[in-house]
Amino acid sequence: MTKILISQPAPMAASPFATLSEKYGVQVDFRPFFRIEPLSSREFRAQRINLSEFTAIVFSSKSTIDAYFHMCEELRVKVPETMKYYCTSESVAKYLQKHIVYRKRKVFFGSGTAESLVREIGLKHNGEKFLVTTSETPENEITRLFAKEGVDFTPAVFVKPVSQDIKDIDLDSYDVIALYNAADVRSLYENFPEYSQGSTRFISFGRSIVKAMEDAGLKIAISAPTAEVPSVYKAVEILLEEK
Repeated sequence: MTKILISQPAPMAASPFATLSEKYGVQVDFRPFFRIEPLSSREFRAQRINLSEFTAIVFSSKSTIDAYFHMCEELRVKVPETMKYYCTSESVAKYLQKHIVYRKRKVFFGSGTAESLVREIGLKHNGEKFLVTTSETPENEITRLFAKEGVDFTPAVFVKPVSQDIKDIDLDSYDVIALYNAADVRSLYENFPEYSQGSTRFISFGRSIVKAMEDAGLKIAISAPTAEVPSVYKAVEILLEEK
């Protein structure tokens, strides 16, 4: 039987991968290779960032929202009522309700891309001083685009990926493995320093992971998302059709 490993948590609801299993008679397993943890106050202070200086903040994930408000509490920084919140998507924006009284006039969101976020900021809000929350490194698609567009911003790392113990996985038993993050690659080699790809076909999802996989010497069978391959599900289906 063909076995497929997805480096993500198992879906809580019905998943299209269940249909894939039935259609092709394959086994699809889910296992996250890393977890996200907030930085300690000591780690955050090393960035020398004054949280009180900013009038607007950018979030691209729920984990950075939690980490930001926790850090403010730990450092005894009062978040002003006038703070404006910019999120990459509506689902991330709605998560703010866990920490603030959600008002549309101070919460703005894009459609999931850095470009849509810059369009949302536009000329109306370009006088703000933005804090861009990031994970692991201060550079990402948002900060690169903000710099290009001349937005006044400061990047700040609030969370970090920590490798999970996945030594119990028999990687060689999988025909296809899908990776989503550079931290997946790091975790793979931290757990299996002598890993050799062999005949296993890898799927990459997202632009940032491609370089990490190439640097590690992993050959990518198919990359997503693209117009032809919008999801990992579609990438897996294409590989199965090729067999």
